[in-house]
Amino acid sequence: MPRYWHQWALILAALGAVVVLLVLPLVLIVVQAFSQGATVVADNLTSADMIAAIKLTLVVALVTVPINLVFGVLLAWCVTRYEFRGRKLLTTLIDIPFAMSPVVAGLCYLVVYGGQSAFGTWLDDTLGLQLMFALPGMIMVTVFVTCPYVARVLIPLMQSQGTEEEEAAVLLGASGWQTFWYVTLPKIRWALLYGVVLTNARAVGEFGAVSVVSGLIRGETLTLPLLIQMLNEDYNTVGAFTAAGLLAAMALITLLLKTALEWRQHHKLDAAQETTP
Repeated sequence: MPRYWHQWALILAALGAVVVLLVLPLVLIVVQAFSQGATVVADNLTSADMIAAIKLTLVVALVTVPINLVFGVLLAWCVTRYEFRGRKLLTTLIDIPFAMSPVVAGLCYLVVYGGQSAFGTWLDDTLGLQLMFALPGMIMVTVFVTCPYVARVLIPLMQSQGTEEEEAAVLLGASGWQTFWYVTLPKIRWALLYGVVLTNARAVGEFGAVSVVSGLIRGETLTLPLLIQMLNEDYNTVGAFTAAGLLAAMALITLLLKTALEWRQHHKLDAAQETTP
């Protein structure tokens, strides 16, 4: 089918937007990072602040993703497999982290769990536990910001699949765990991995909520996004762009994983459709 001039115009406009908004910033990050040579980049990558930020970013992501994996699966199972009062309200509440600004979320956590609050003071005096301006608070706000992703990926899929196979497994004597492990999980595993990838990408790049509760303590509570801001304020442009390049590399790896999962899922669906009479 021949393409008309307005179709080519739309295609060129889309390509132009991709180049200007996505490709050029990535190229600029690399160019600025290596503007003073590879030696300066290596020095920034091996600095104590950079190493501490990388470790903290990975720790926050490694703790956040499993928590939201379990939470998302349980929430999706509850919403799609049971009828109860407040079900629609629950599905609406899932989207609160999408609607709320991360900065506002961080401020709310700071008010409730900070040292100036009654609960925060009780935790500090009784248990010696400091949540805000420390790793626990950073994990808490990151979990809040990223909690909808797995559930929002699974809920539409599990609703479309129905409950007939699970009900048949239960009637044949399978336990709840066996039903989930052998019947439900094989059908949602790729969507589950997709949700995990999205959650990890959001956790690694979170800035707003974490910046409020971290205290911005150099070498202790600076993740990579926060370190970029601090290096830029210290007029260490190369260091800031080096950290940005590292963060961009993490994002690109996550994007490649996401694309691979989508391709495999589509390929599997196409193969199933071809074998279906």
